[in-house]
Amino acid sequence: MRENDPVTSATRQPHPQGGAPTLRPRLIATDLDGTLLRDDKSVSPRTVAALAAAEDAGIEVFFVTGRPARWMNVVSDHVHGHGLAICGNGAAVVDLHGGPGAHRFVKVRELARENALDAVRLLRDAAPGTVYAVEQTYGFYQEPDYPKLHMEIPDQLAPAEELLAPDGPGADEPVLKILAYHPTVDPDAFLTLARLAIGERANVTRSSPSALLEISGPGVSKASTLALCCAERGISHEEVVAFGDMPNDVEMLTWAGRSYAMGNAHPDVVAAASGRTVANNEDGVAVVIEQLLAEQQ
Repeated sequence: MRENDPVTSATRQPHPQGGAPTLRPRLIATDLDGTLLRDDKSVSPRTVAALAAAEDAGIEVFFVTGRPARWMNVVSDHVHGHGLAICGNGAAVVDLHGGPGAHRFVKVRELARENALDAVRLLRDAAPGTVYAVEQTYGFYQEPDYPKLHMEIPDQLAPAEELLAPDGPGADEPVLKILAYHPTVDPDAFLTLARLAIGERANVTRSSPSALLEISGPGVSKASTLALCCAERGISHEEVVAFGDMPNDVEMLTWAGRSYAMGNAHPDVVAAASGRTVANNEDGVAVVIEQLLAEQQ
């Protein structure tokens, strides 16, 4: 991840879709890691206050993250109103009201096991040495050589082909995404290679500074699931303000009527967003929310 030049305030740029949006914001969609959360995974008091003020002003706040539902305890105390979050890069919409360990899946957009097996086979051929983990609604499985990138114990260790077999472990649970890690390939080069190798069989992105890819069902992304949630509420993309920092945020930032790249954002994110704000450790999301609410007074 590249540290960009210092940014002292939120700035607007011409939107890639053309024209500056003028509609009053009705929904804020924010990524978590590297965006809303500080590097120590905390939500600052300033950000907590800004989120509450937005909800009080009638603006819905959606957390839109690559995290699985079981990792959402970092923001469970800051749920307002509807209490919904988009997890797994769009693979699930989760009701957080139950608190840690009691989340309810409202919508699941699974990765078919056949597509997942195709992705594993194609990427093994294109990038020998790739190792995999499988993320399901409740279970987490990995290959023996998959590194300990996550602070959890996998439910089972086995080759990906066994984990994804029709009669494999957790066969009664939907697969939300597979994780593909390579120990030596450049992260951006790995993403490009995987997208070319896998094609339309799955959606491939990344949110980690390491060569760790996240592979979801075809057409499943933060943007597409957010669009579904907005359509259910009668909210147009022009009424959405989005925040992000990594490649898995690009489609969402391009789709939203107004979008902001964090001061610590990946170059592709800076190019996709219509504006910029300061880094996550400087409360960049709160800076923009405060400005938006001031505009409405």
